[in-house]
Amino acid sequence: MEIKINKSILSLVEGDITKQDTEAIVNAANKSLRGGGGVDGAIHRAGGPKILEECIKIGECETGEAVITTGGNLKARYVIHTVGPVYRDGLHNEPKLLENAYKNSLGLASSKGIKSIAFPSISTGAYGYPLKEAAEIALKTSINYLRERDDIELVRFVLFGQNAHEVYEKKVRELV
Repeated sequence: MEIKINKSILSLVEGDITKQDTEAIVNAANKSLRGGGGVDGAIHRAGGPKILEECIKIGECETGEAVITTGGNLKARYVIHTVGPVYRDGLHNEPKLLENAYKNSLGLASSKGIKSIAFPSISTGAYGYPLKEAAEIALKTSINYLRERDDIELVRFVLFGQNAHEVYEKKVRELV
């Protein structure tokens, strides 16, 4: 699914984020930036040791913040690492922290002149964020960003599994 927002395209696909040909992909990282499970582990394995070397130099990344490294062996030139919140009950600033993870990733991409970016569904795996609520935050944040700026030409959400794709597609239809 693709929709036009301002001069940009917002796209939803089901697939593997490590195989994306966008200029940057976003990693749902942990604070230590040392790799882990899920998307984080897959990106580090596919991208090779160069990503980890740069992550070690950076040190840490706080929840809601974003940092950038090379893409290593990936098709993407860059990896933007962001840390989403661990979901407790939605009452511990989780929505704002998740919004910041997307907003800061987009802002970092813009500041580096990156024209295309691919996101996973941040915090919805091991961090337990409910998919419907996370999809709404991810999409609202991205749509608002694209309505205000036109420097990023493509924002793609790469969703793992048909269920996630359907949830995001339904939410896009509600929001635009």
